[in-house]
Amino acid sequence: MTTRRTAILSILTAGLALAALPQLAAAQDFPKLKQPLVISVIDVAGDLQLSQPALEKFAATHPDLVSKFVFTQATAPELAGKLQAQQAAGRVDIDFVLTGNDALAAGMEQGLWTEILPKYEAKFPDLEKIYLPGAWAMQKMARGQAFVDDWYPSGPLLEYAPDRVKEVPDTAEKLLAWCKANPGRFMYARPANSGPGRTFVMGLPYLLGDKDPMDPVKGWDKTWAYLKELDGCIEYYPGGTTATMKELGEGSRDIIATTTGWDVNPRYLGIVPEEYKVATLKGFHWVGDANYVAIPKGVSEEKLGVLLELIAFILKPEQQAFMYDHGYMYPGPAIKDVPIEMAPPESQDTFKRFGRPEYAAMIADNPVEPPLDAKPLVAMFEKWDRDIGGAKLKK
Repeated sequence: MTTRRTAILSILTAGLALAALPQLAAAQDFPKLKQPLVISVIDVAGDLQLSQPALEKFAATHPDLVSKFVFTQATAPELAGKLQAQQAAGRVDIDFVLTGNDALAAGMEQGLWTEILPKYEAKFPDLEKIYLPGAWAMQKMARGQAFVDDWYPSGPLLEYAPDRVKEVPDTAEKLLAWCKANPGRFMYARPANSGPGRTFVMGLPYLLGDKDPMDPVKGWDKTWAYLKELDGCIEYYPGGTTATMKELGEGSRDIIATTTGWDVNPRYLGIVPEEYKVATLKGFHWVGDANYVAIPKGVSEEKLGVLLELIAFILKPEQQAFMYDHGYMYPGPAIKDVPIEMAPPESQDTFKRFGRPEYAAMIADNPVEPPLDAKPLVAMFEKWDRDIGGAKLKK
């Protein structure tokens, strides 16, 4: 019996050693740190308000890996140029990027991102099992070059001042008619730097019955004609979403394009009055949106090892609970089994006061579509800038 027990233990030990080999191999690819690292993080999506607590928790719980994070912010359109210049000079000063699918797509087109999967997939097992279905759809679009860290069904939604808008448009045609009757009172921001802006534009092909909602070049004839006509009653296009919220709150606009998160969070912040309302257009499809974490090419091997550990850390339920935040990406978490009860108490309070009970049914009862893939998304941005709003942009 002793011999048999010894043999069984040997088999089990060998099996465990074999199972650990991929993880060990992945770890051994990276140089051993001489001292904890300073990690430079750039945010071009407003994502720090969700993910910064998770990043700082990583530094606090891994003092052997990270001494501190240095955070900077920029706009999505300017990121690619920054990275290109640094990579051309052979000196990449940006270690970690928080981005929406706008800058992610531009970087994929220009080959700026480190390809993480499948090379390091041992660190990220069962992604399809842990991600929510909508988040998984967007994760696949990253083609192994980034990871979804928060997700939401987004929009398109309209937000309006109920004291000034008595008859709310409930179809795309009625919105156009309202805009023409009330010139300058409707607004959306430049799609290349605005989640609500691009969600509004990407949602129109479903509302208008266009030929191919996923092909903005050859399949959006009705959408581009509609946007051109709508442009005639829009005063200008801000370079980002926050300006639209401020103008709605201050009273210079009456209806703006929004999303679930951009509805909840600005009302929490007091930028938009708490009593303002949201509406949908008949036949709308949700267009999902997400923020990603990505690593630029040119980051040192020792930093790469630490950053992969950081990404795996962010995808754990305890850190995903931070993504509820104050509704910026409503609801927020990208992975399954992270109920609101796991969120910090202040996040739970925000959801109770500023969340909308009708959102649950709206999400359940309407289709959720992925956004445009990288190449068509960039093509859409370029065509919109060239043919629709480029001449009326205002930073």
